[in-house]
Amino acid sequence: MKKLLRSIGPAIIVAAVVLGPGSILTSSKVGATYGYPAVLAVIGATILMISMVALSARVGVIHEKTPCGELAGRLGRPVAVFIGVILFTLVAFFQSSNNVAVVGGLEPLFGLGGDGSYVMGTGMRIGLVIVVNAIVIAALYLSRNLYGTVERFMKILIGIMVIAFVINFAVITFAPRGYEPVENEATPDLFALLGMIGTTFSVGGAFYQAYLVRERGWGLADARKGLFDSVVSISVLGLVTAIILMTATRVFHGNPNPVVLDSVGKVAMQLKPTFGPMATVIFACGILAGAFSSILVNAMIGGTVLSDSLGKGSKLSEKWPIHLTTVALIVGALVAIAAFLKENSTVHLITLAQACTVIGLPVLAAALIYLGTRKELTGERKVPRWILTMAIIGFIVACGLAYRLSTIVHGRLFPEAG
Repeated sequence: MKKLLRSIGPAIIVAAVVLGPGSILTSSKVGATYGYPAVLAVIGATILMISMVALSARVGVIHEKTPCGELAGRLGRPVAVFIGVILFTLVAFFQSSNNVAVVGGLEPLFGLGGDGSYVMGTGMRIGLVIVVNAIVIAALYLSRNLYGTVERFMKILIGIMVIAFVINFAVITFAPRGYEPVENEATPDLFALLGMIGTTFSVGGAFYQAYLVRERGWGLADARKGLFDSVVSISVLGLVTAIILMTATRVFHGNPNPVVLDSVGKVAMQLKPTFGPMATVIFACGILAGAFSSILVNAMIGGTVLSDSLGKGSKLSEKWPIHLTTVALIVGALVAIAAFLKENSTVHLITLAQACTVIGLPVLAAALIYLGTRKELTGERKVPRWILTMAIIGFIVACGLAYRLSTIVHGRLFPEAG
Protein backbone atom coordinates (compact mmCIF):
# COMPACT_ATOMS: atom_id res chain seq x y z
CA MET A 1 0.00 0.00 0.00
CA LYS A 2 2.87 2.38 0.79
CA LYS A 3 4.24 1.86 -2.70
CA LEU A 4 0.85 2.68 -4.20
CA LEU A 5 0.54 5.83 -2.09
CA ARG A 6 3.96 6.93 -3.33
CA SER A 7 2.67 6.51 -6.87
CA ILE A 8 0.22 9.38 -6.44
CA GLY A 9 1.65 12.29 -8.39
CA PRO A 10 1.05 12.76 -12.12
CA ALA A 11 -2.75 12.85 -11.88
CA ILE A 12 -2.64 15.16 -8.87
CA ILE A 13 -1.09 17.74 -11.20
CA VAL A 14 -4.03 17.28 -13.57
CA ALA A 15 -6.44 17.57 -10.63
CA ALA A 16 -4.78 20.78 -9.43
CA VAL A 17 -4.99 22.50 -12.80
CA VAL A 18 -8.61 21.38 -13.24
CA LEU A 19 -9.51 22.55 -9.72
CA GLY A 20 -8.68 26.13 -10.59
CA PRO A 21 -10.58 29.35 -9.90
CA GLY A 22 -13.10 28.61 -12.64
CA SER A 23 -14.07 25.30 -11.05
CA ILE A 24 -14.37 26.86 -7.59
CA LEU A 25 -16.57 29.73 -8.78
CA THR A 26 -18.79 27.73 -11.14
CA SER A 27 -19.42 24.95 -8.61
CA SER A 28 -20.36 27.62 -6.05
CA LYS A 29 -22.78 29.21 -8.49
CA VAL A 30 -24.27 25.83 -9.43
CA GLY A 31 -24.80 24.96 -5.77
CA ALA A 32 -26.53 28.28 -5.17
CA THR A 33 -28.93 27.83 -8.09
CA TYR A 34 -29.44 24.06 -8.52
CA GLY A 35 -28.90 22.78 -4.99
CA TYR A 36 -27.92 19.28 -3.90
CA PRO A 37 -29.21 17.42 -7.01
CA ALA A 38 -26.31 18.95 -8.96
CA VAL A 39 -23.96 16.67 -6.99
CA LEU A 40 -25.04 13.91 -9.37
CA ALA A 41 -23.51 15.91 -12.24
CA VAL A 42 -20.23 16.15 -10.30
CA ILE A 43 -20.21 12.40 -9.67
CA GLY A 44 -20.86 11.63 -13.35
CA ALA A 45 -18.21 14.08 -14.55
CA THR A 46 -15.70 12.67 -12.04
CA ILE A 47 -16.26 9.08 -13.21
CA LEU A 48 -15.77 10.12 -16.84
CA MET A 49 -12.64 12.08 -15.92
CA ILE A 50 -11.20 9.08 -14.05
CA SER A 51 -11.66 6.86 -17.09
CA MET A 52 -10.17 9.42 -19.49
CA VAL A 53 -7.17 10.08 -17.24
CA ALA A 54 -6.68 6.34 -16.72
CA LEU A 55 -6.79 5.79 -20.49
CA SER A 56 -4.28 8.60 -21.03
CA ALA A 57 -1.95 7.18 -18.38
CA ARG A 58 -2.20 3.77 -20.05
CA VAL A 59 -1.47 5.29 -23.47
CA GLY A 60 1.60 6.96 -21.98
CA VAL A 61 3.15 3.68 -20.84
CA ILE A 62 2.05 1.13 -23.47
CA HIS A 63 3.43 2.96 -26.49
CA GLU A 64 7.08 3.47 -27.31
CA LYS A 65 6.54 7.10 -28.32
CA THR A 66 4.59 10.01 -26.89
CA PRO A 67 0.93 10.46 -27.95
CA CYS A 68 1.75 13.05 -30.63
CA GLY A 69 4.77 11.00 -31.67
CA GLU A 70 2.53 7.96 -32.17
CA LEU A 71 -0.05 10.00 -34.08
CA ALA A 72 2.66 11.44 -36.33
CA GLY A 73 4.05 7.97 -37.07
CA ARG A 74 0.66 6.37 -37.73
CA LEU A 75 -1.42 9.15 -39.29
CA GLY A 76 1.19 11.67 -40.40
CA ARG A 77 2.83 14.73 -38.88
CA PRO A 78 -0.02 17.11 -39.93
CA VAL A 79 -2.47 15.18 -37.73
CA ALA A 80 -0.15 15.48 -34.74
CA VAL A 81 0.35 19.19 -35.41
CA PHE A 82 -3.42 19.63 -35.67
CA ILE A 83 -3.82 18.11 -32.18
CA GLY A 84 -0.99 20.22 -30.80
CA VAL A 85 -2.32 23.47 -32.28
CA ILE A 86 -5.86 22.83 -31.01
CA LEU A 87 -4.69 22.19 -27.46
CA PHE A 88 -2.19 25.07 -27.53
CA THR A 89 -4.85 27.50 -28.80
CA LEU A 90 -7.30 26.40 -26.12
CA VAL A 91 -4.66 26.82 -23.44
CA ALA A 92 -3.29 30.14 -24.71
CA PHE A 93 -6.64 31.89 -25.01
CA PHE A 94 -8.25 30.53 -21.87
CA GLN A 95 -5.05 31.21 -19.95
CA SER A 96 -6.43 34.73 -19.78
CA SER A 97 -9.12 33.61 -17.30
CA ASN A 98 -6.40 32.47 -14.90
CA ASN A 99 -4.79 35.89 -15.11
CA VAL A 100 -8.12 37.57 -14.45
CA ALA A 101 -8.61 35.21 -11.48
CA VAL A 102 -5.29 36.32 -9.98
CA VAL A 103 -6.49 39.90 -10.06
CA GLY A 104 -9.93 38.83 -8.79
CA GLY A 105 -8.29 37.04 -5.88
CA LEU A 106 -6.20 40.07 -4.96
CA GLU A 107 -8.90 42.71 -5.30
CA PRO A 108 -10.84 41.69 -2.15
CA LEU A 109 -7.58 42.09 -0.23
CA PHE A 110 -7.62 45.76 -1.19
CA GLY A 111 -11.33 46.28 -0.54
CA LEU A 112 -11.63 44.13 2.55
CA GLY A 113 -15.37 44.61 3.00
CA GLY A 114 -16.08 41.71 0.65
CA ASP A 115 -19.00 43.61 -0.84
CA GLY A 116 -17.59 43.81 -4.35
CA SER A 117 -16.34 47.42 -4.00
CA TYR A 118 -12.70 47.21 -4.93
CA VAL A 119 -10.06 49.90 -5.23
CA MET A 120 -7.72 48.38 -7.81
CA GLY A 121 -7.35 50.42 -10.99
CA THR A 122 -6.70 49.23 -14.54
CA GLY A 123 -3.01 50.10 -14.40
CA MET A 124 -2.50 48.12 -11.22
CA ARG A 125 -4.37 45.13 -12.68
CA ILE A 126 -2.18 45.12 -15.76
CA GLY A 127 0.94 45.50 -13.63
CA LEU A 128 -0.05 42.48 -11.51
CA VAL A 129 -0.61 40.34 -14.60
CA ILE A 130 2.83 41.28 -15.92
CA VAL A 131 4.57 40.63 -12.60
CA VAL A 132 2.86 37.26 -12.01
CA ASN A 133 3.68 35.97 -15.49
CA ALA A 134 7.25 37.23 -15.23
CA ILE A 135 7.69 35.26 -11.99
CA VAL A 136 6.23 32.09 -13.54
CA ILE A 137 8.44 32.43 -16.63
CA ALA A 138 11.52 32.93 -14.47
CA ALA A 139 10.62 29.79 -12.49
CA LEU A 140 10.32 27.82 -15.74
CA TYR A 141 13.85 28.65 -16.80
CA LEU A 142 15.53 28.59 -13.40
CA SER A 143 14.06 25.40 -11.91
CA ARG A 144 16.41 22.43 -12.20
CA ASN A 145 13.72 19.81 -11.58
CA LEU A 146 10.55 21.46 -12.81
CA TYR A 147 8.36 18.35 -12.73
CA GLY A 148 9.36 17.42 -9.18
CA THR A 149 8.79 20.97 -7.95
CA VAL A 150 5.36 21.20 -9.58
CA GLU A 151 4.27 17.79 -8.24
CA ARG A 152 5.25 18.63 -4.66
CA PHE A 153 3.55 22.02 -4.84
CA MET A 154 0.32 20.57 -6.22
CA LYS A 155 0.17 17.90 -3.51
CA ILE A 156 0.45 20.59 -0.83
CA LEU A 157 -2.12 22.80 -2.57
CA ILE A 158 -4.71 20.04 -2.96
CA GLY A 159 -4.17 18.88 0.63
CA ILE A 160 -4.76 22.36 2.04
CA MET A 161 -7.88 22.87 -0.07
CA VAL A 162 -9.36 19.51 0.99
CA ILE A 163 -8.81 20.23 4.69
CA ALA A 164 -10.15 23.80 4.52
CA PHE A 165 -13.33 22.99 2.60
CA VAL A 166 -14.11 19.81 4.57
CA ILE A 167 -13.83 21.65 7.91
CA ASN A 168 -15.92 24.54 6.63
CA PHE A 169 -18.61 22.20 5.28
CA ALA A 170 -18.79 20.37 8.61
CA VAL A 171 -19.24 23.67 10.49
CA ILE A 172 -21.90 24.90 8.04
CA THR A 173 -23.82 21.61 8.17
CA PHE A 174 -24.36 21.85 11.94
CA ALA A 175 -24.76 25.65 12.11
CA PRO A 176 -28.22 27.29 11.94
CA ARG A 177 -29.07 28.34 8.40
CA GLY A 178 -30.41 31.77 9.29
CA TYR A 179 -33.37 31.67 6.90
CA GLU A 180 -36.21 29.42 5.83
CA PRO A 181 -35.48 28.01 2.34
CA VAL A 182 -37.95 28.97 -0.38
CA GLU A 183 -38.41 27.93 -3.99
CA ASN A 184 -36.25 30.16 -6.15
CA GLU A 185 -38.20 31.41 -9.13
CA ALA A 186 -35.06 32.47 -11.01
CA THR A 187 -34.06 30.33 -13.98
CA PRO A 188 -30.98 28.23 -13.09
CA ASP A 189 -27.87 29.13 -15.06
CA LEU A 190 -27.36 26.28 -17.55
CA PHE A 191 -24.08 27.84 -18.70
CA ALA A 192 -22.67 27.54 -15.16
CA LEU A 193 -23.78 23.91 -14.88
CA LEU A 194 -22.21 22.98 -18.23
CA GLY A 195 -19.11 24.92 -17.27
CA MET A 196 -18.78 22.99 -14.00
CA ILE A 197 -19.15 19.66 -15.83
CA GLY A 198 -16.64 20.80 -18.45
CA THR A 199 -14.07 21.91 -15.87
CA THR A 200 -14.42 18.65 -13.90
CA PHE A 201 -14.34 16.50 -17.03
CA SER A 202 -11.37 18.26 -18.64
CA VAL A 203 -10.27 16.28 -21.70
CA GLY A 204 -7.33 18.61 -22.27
CA GLY A 205 -6.03 17.95 -18.76
CA ALA A 206 -6.59 14.22 -19.21
CA PHE A 207 -4.62 14.22 -22.47
CA TYR A 208 -1.60 15.65 -20.62
CA GLN A 209 -1.57 12.72 -18.19
CA ALA A 210 0.17 10.59 -20.85
CA TYR A 211 3.07 13.04 -20.78
CA LEU A 212 3.19 13.29 -17.00
CA VAL A 213 3.55 9.53 -16.47
CA ARG A 214 6.45 9.52 -18.95
CA GLU A 215 7.95 12.51 -17.15
CA ARG A 216 7.75 10.47 -13.95
CA GLY A 217 9.69 7.69 -15.71
CA TRP A 218 6.92 5.10 -15.62
CA GLY A 219 6.74 2.19 -18.05
CA LEU A 220 4.46 -0.75 -18.76
CA ALA A 221 5.33 -2.30 -15.40
CA ASP A 222 3.88 0.78 -13.71
CA ALA A 223 0.44 0.56 -15.36
CA ARG A 224 -1.16 -0.36 -12.03
CA LYS A 225 0.37 2.73 -10.45
CA GLY A 226 -1.12 4.85 -13.22
CA LEU A 227 -4.60 3.47 -12.58
CA PHE A 228 -4.33 3.96 -8.80
CA ASP A 229 -2.99 7.49 -9.31
CA SER A 230 -5.86 8.34 -11.65
CA VAL A 231 -8.60 6.97 -9.38
CA VAL A 232 -7.31 8.57 -6.16
CA SER A 233 -6.29 11.96 -7.56
CA ILE A 234 -9.39 12.58 -9.67
CA SER A 235 -11.65 11.28 -6.88
CA VAL A 236 -10.13 13.96 -4.65
CA LEU A 237 -10.90 16.49 -7.37
CA GLY A 238 -14.52 15.33 -7.48
CA LEU A 239 -14.76 15.33 -3.68
CA VAL A 240 -13.57 18.92 -3.35
CA THR A 241 -15.86 20.09 -6.16
CA ALA A 242 -18.84 18.36 -4.52
CA ILE A 243 -18.02 19.85 -1.11
CA ILE A 244 -17.78 23.35 -2.58
CA LEU A 245 -21.11 22.83 -4.34
CA MET A 246 -22.83 21.52 -1.20
CA THR A 247 -21.36 24.34 0.88
CA ALA A 248 -22.75 26.92 -1.53
CA THR A 249 -26.09 25.08 -1.47
CA ARG A 250 -26.25 25.28 2.31
CA VAL A 251 -25.35 28.97 2.38
CA PHE A 252 -27.09 30.37 -0.70
CA HIS A 253 -29.73 27.97 -2.12
CA GLY A 254 -33.34 28.85 -1.34
CA ASN A 255 -32.46 32.22 0.19
CA PRO A 256 -35.55 34.48 -0.06
CA ASN A 257 -33.12 37.31 -0.80
CA PRO A 258 -30.83 35.60 -3.33
CA VAL A 259 -27.24 36.75 -3.56
CA VAL A 260 -25.87 37.37 -7.04
CA LEU A 261 -22.48 35.65 -7.05
CA ASP A 262 -20.74 38.14 -9.32
CA SER A 263 -17.57 38.72 -7.31
CA VAL A 264 -15.02 36.78 -5.31
CA GLY A 265 -16.08 38.66 -2.18
CA LYS A 266 -19.69 37.49 -2.48
CA VAL A 267 -18.76 33.87 -3.20
CA ALA A 268 -16.49 33.99 -0.15
CA MET A 269 -19.55 34.40 2.07
CA GLN A 270 -19.83 30.59 2.15
CA LEU A 271 -16.73 30.49 4.39
CA LYS A 272 -18.04 32.98 6.98
CA PRO A 273 -19.53 30.34 9.35
CA THR A 274 -16.01 29.02 9.95
CA PHE A 275 -13.69 31.94 9.33
CA GLY A 276 -15.90 34.95 10.14
CA PRO A 277 -14.57 38.35 8.98
CA MET A 278 -11.49 36.67 7.52
CA ALA A 279 -13.60 34.60 5.09
CA THR A 280 -13.00 36.97 2.17
CA VAL A 281 -9.24 37.03 2.72
CA ILE A 282 -8.99 33.24 3.08
CA PHE A 283 -11.20 32.58 0.05
CA ALA A 284 -9.24 35.12 -2.00
CA CYS A 285 -6.03 33.30 -1.06
CA GLY A 286 -7.63 30.03 -2.21
CA ILE A 287 -8.57 31.61 -5.54
CA LEU A 288 -5.01 32.93 -5.85
CA ALA A 289 -3.53 29.49 -5.14
CA GLY A 290 -5.80 27.87 -7.70
CA ALA A 291 -5.03 30.57 -10.25
CA PHE A 292 -1.26 30.32 -9.78
CA SER A 293 -1.30 26.53 -10.16
CA SER A 294 -3.54 26.75 -13.22
CA ILE A 295 -1.41 29.47 -14.81
CA LEU A 296 1.70 27.31 -14.59
CA VAL A 297 0.35 23.84 -15.41
CA ASN A 298 -2.20 25.00 -17.98
CA ALA A 299 0.57 26.71 -19.94
CA MET A 300 2.79 23.64 -19.57
CA ILE A 301 0.07 21.49 -21.15
CA GLY A 302 -0.13 23.67 -24.24
CA GLY A 303 3.61 24.19 -24.59
CA THR A 304 4.58 20.54 -24.09
CA VAL A 305 1.96 19.05 -26.43
CA LEU A 306 2.60 21.61 -29.19
CA SER A 307 6.35 21.03 -28.96
CA ASP A 308 5.81 17.27 -29.16
CA SER A 309 3.47 17.62 -32.14
CA LEU A 310 6.18 19.55 -33.98
CA GLY A 311 8.76 16.89 -33.15
CA LYS A 312 10.71 19.27 -30.92
CA GLY A 313 10.63 17.24 -27.72
CA SER A 314 8.21 16.62 -24.86
CA LYS A 315 10.37 16.69 -21.73
CA LEU A 316 10.26 19.65 -19.37
CA SER A 317 14.05 19.52 -19.31
CA GLU A 318 14.15 20.34 -23.05
CA LYS A 319 14.15 23.83 -24.54
CA TRP A 320 11.18 23.83 -26.90
CA PRO A 321 8.51 22.78 -24.37
CA ILE A 322 9.71 25.58 -22.07
CA HIS A 323 9.85 28.13 -24.91
CA LEU A 324 6.33 27.31 -26.09
CA THR A 325 5.03 27.28 -22.53
CA THR A 326 6.37 30.81 -22.26
CA VAL A 327 4.54 31.76 -25.46
CA ALA A 328 1.29 30.40 -23.98
CA LEU A 329 1.86 32.47 -20.85
CA ILE A 330 2.50 35.63 -22.86
CA VAL A 331 -0.57 35.17 -25.08
CA GLY A 332 -2.78 34.54 -22.05
CA ALA A 333 -1.41 37.65 -20.34
CA LEU A 334 -1.99 39.80 -23.44
CA VAL A 335 -5.61 38.63 -23.77
CA ALA A 336 -6.22 39.43 -20.08
CA ILE A 337 -4.65 42.87 -20.49
CA ALA A 338 -6.84 43.54 -23.53
CA ALA A 339 -9.89 42.56 -21.46
CA PHE A 340 -8.90 45.02 -18.72
CA LEU A 341 -8.33 47.85 -21.21
CA LYS A 342 -11.50 47.34 -23.21
CA GLU A 343 -13.89 44.48 -22.52
CA ASN A 344 -15.23 44.24 -26.07
CA SER A 345 -11.73 43.89 -27.52
CA THR A 346 -11.65 40.20 -26.60
CA VAL A 347 -14.98 39.21 -28.16
CA HIS A 348 -13.46 37.79 -31.33
CA LEU A 349 -10.69 36.07 -29.39
CA ILE A 350 -13.24 34.40 -27.13
CA THR A 351 -15.26 33.35 -30.16
CA LEU A 352 -12.17 31.78 -31.72
CA ALA A 353 -11.33 29.98 -28.48
CA GLN A 354 -14.88 28.65 -28.21
CA ALA A 355 -14.73 27.43 -31.82
CA CYS A 356 -11.52 25.57 -30.95
CA THR A 357 -13.31 24.04 -27.96
CA VAL A 358 -16.05 22.70 -30.22
CA ILE A 359 -13.45 20.93 -32.34
CA GLY A 360 -10.86 20.34 -29.66
CA LEU A 361 -12.48 18.42 -26.84
CA PRO A 362 -13.97 15.62 -28.97
CA VAL A 363 -10.82 15.43 -31.11
CA LEU A 364 -8.56 15.04 -28.07
CA ALA A 365 -10.82 12.33 -26.65
CA ALA A 366 -10.93 10.58 -30.03
CA ALA A 367 -7.12 10.68 -30.26
CA LEU A 368 -6.76 8.93 -26.88
CA ILE A 369 -9.35 6.30 -27.82
CA TYR A 370 -7.58 5.73 -31.15
CA LEU A 371 -4.22 5.20 -29.44
CA GLY A 372 -5.80 2.89 -26.87
CA THR A 373 -7.46 0.59 -29.40
CA ARG A 374 -4.60 -0.38 -31.73
CA LYS A 375 -4.60 -4.04 -32.79
CA GLU A 376 -1.04 -4.65 -31.65
CA LEU A 377 -2.02 -3.83 -28.04
CA THR A 378 -2.35 -7.34 -26.67
CA GLY A 379 -1.59 -9.03 -23.38
CA GLU A 380 -0.32 -6.63 -20.73
CA ARG A 381 -0.41 -3.78 -23.22
CA LYS A 382 -4.14 -4.14 -23.83
CA VAL A 383 -6.30 -1.40 -22.34
CA PRO A 384 -9.02 -2.80 -20.03
CA ARG A 385 -12.44 -2.84 -21.67
CA TRP A 386 -14.12 -0.82 -18.89
CA ILE A 387 -11.68 2.05 -19.39
CA LEU A 388 -12.34 2.12 -23.13
CA THR A 389 -16.10 1.88 -22.66
CA MET A 390 -16.18 4.78 -20.22
CA ALA A 391 -13.82 6.78 -22.44
CA ILE A 392 -16.15 6.32 -25.42
CA ILE A 393 -19.05 7.52 -23.28
CA GLY A 394 -16.85 10.45 -22.30
CA PHE A 395 -16.23 11.21 -25.97
CA ILE A 396 -19.98 11.33 -26.60
CA VAL A 397 -20.47 13.61 -23.59
CA ALA A 398 -17.62 15.86 -24.79
CA CYS A 399 -19.36 16.22 -28.16
CA GLY A 400 -22.63 17.12 -26.46
CA LEU A 401 -20.98 19.61 -24.08
CA ALA A 402 -19.07 21.29 -26.89
CA TYR A 403 -22.19 21.65 -29.02
CA ARG A 404 -24.40 22.94 -26.20
CA LEU A 405 -21.80 25.39 -24.93
CA SER A 406 -21.19 26.70 -28.44
CA THR A 407 -24.89 27.44 -28.93
CA ILE A 408 -25.12 29.27 -25.59
CA VAL A 409 -21.97 31.33 -26.18
CA HIS A 410 -23.06 32.16 -29.73
CA GLY A 411 -26.40 33.35 -28.40
CA ARG A 412 -24.75 35.55 -25.79
CA LEU A 413 -22.20 37.06 -28.13
CA PHE A 414 -24.58 37.53 -31.04
CA PRO A 415 -28.10 37.90 -29.54
CA GLU A 416 -29.34 39.58 -32.72
CA ALA A 417 -28.83 36.29 -34.61
CA GLY A 418 -31.56 34.64 -32.58
